[in-house]
Amino acid sequence: MTTTSQSLPGRIALVTGATSGIGRAAAHELAREGAEVIVHGRDPKRGEQVVAEIVQTLGQARFVAADLSDPTEVRRLADEAGAVDVLVNNAGLSWFGPTADLDVATYDALFDSNVRAPYFLVAALAPRMAANGVGSIVNVASMVADIGLAGAAAYGGTKATLAAMTRSWAAEFSPRGVRVNAVAPGPVYTAADPERIETLAATTLLGRAAQAEEIAQVITFLASPAAAHITGATIAADGGRTAV
Repeated sequence: MTTTSQSLPGRIALVTGATSGIGRAAAHELAREGAEVIVHGRDPKRGEQVVAEIVQTLGQARFVAADLSDPTEVRRLADEAGAVDVLVNNAGLSWFGPTADLDVATYDALFDSNVRAPYFLVAALAPRMAANGVGSIVNVASMVADIGLAGAAAYGGTKATLAAMTRSWAAEFSPRGVRVNAVAPGPVYTAADPERIETLAATTLLGRAAQAEEIAQVITFLASPAAAHITGATIAADGGRTAV
């Protein structure tokens, strides 16, 4: 159902990693704002569940499965998505631990998922947006791109690279109407590693981790016309952790 209060009616949004966590929350939030959401994930059962939830609330959504560690799957996802107006690069892997404990295969998997996949999705989709003179790309970075956190060298490196690519893509595509921004969450309450999340949450100025929905609201704002004069920015959504 479209209402005049929605900020993204008629837009098509692709959200990677949308079957759980921040991606799932972003898919719901974008749908509430009137966008037709392409829900991406690797698990069809979970993906169809998210689609069903969105449809139940009168939103529009469809699911496309793809393994973003495979470049051919990245291209197929871009082809099946078609002409999107909003791209949310949310899917990614994380790994924390002593530098000497990280094996080459896991290192490569981190960069394949967190850097290579968003790079080639943007390469496929941003020129189409630019040809239409409008579009918004939101990359999900992390506070560990800006702070030194023991055990996060490789993961932080992938997110710092994503933030750097955000700025370069803004320089490349924004003159043709495509805004490119990033949101950098701090600790977020998810099912993964709750002990680590609580430890990091205690270091924020607000003294707590974020809910996934709070990050989704920032993503949706950046995707919407309300952020029309924002591009090339990385917005910290980390409870003040990087402010001091």
